[in-house]
Amino acid sequence: MVETLYERDFLAWTDEQADALRRARDSRPNLGVDWDHLIAEIEDLGRSDLSAFESQLRNILVHLLKLEWSPDPEPRRHWRREIWAFRQAAGRRLKSSPSLRVRADIDAVFDDAREAVLLTLDHPAFAAESPPTACPYTLETVLDRDWFPENRHGLV
Repeated sequence: MVETLYERDFLAWTDEQADALRRARDSRPNLGVDWDHLIAEIEDLGRSDLSAFESQLRNILVHLLKLEWSPDPEPRRHWRREIWAFRQAAGRRLKSSPSLRVRADIDAVFDDAREAVLLTLDHPAFAAESPPTACPYTLETVLDRDWFPENRHGLV
């Protein structure tokens, strides 16, 4: 059985369907369908999928930054477990929408994650040095289930 675009890539399917609905709206205005709202709802489905994926990336990045920059040895195992769970969820979402990989704005997500880390890691040793303003990780390393950054304070 041949997989449909819907089954292969949900985000790409929502884009395709919104375009098809626009063409139908423009060629058949008297069908009684609320074309503009229907198109907006289909597009919202795709944006929601992208937003959920970027939220998972943000959570991974927050925990990766904490692992790398925090001088606190206690929550490290917890952070690793959290990263593992977020990576699993992001991987499942990528299977249903592979185009998320190219549509996700890793730099914008990193900015949000960095800001969250700066607000949560209130520690004198952390204040002396903070994460870079540009994302130091690639999307591949962020999603790699076996990769973790080295800690700046020599913690394991």
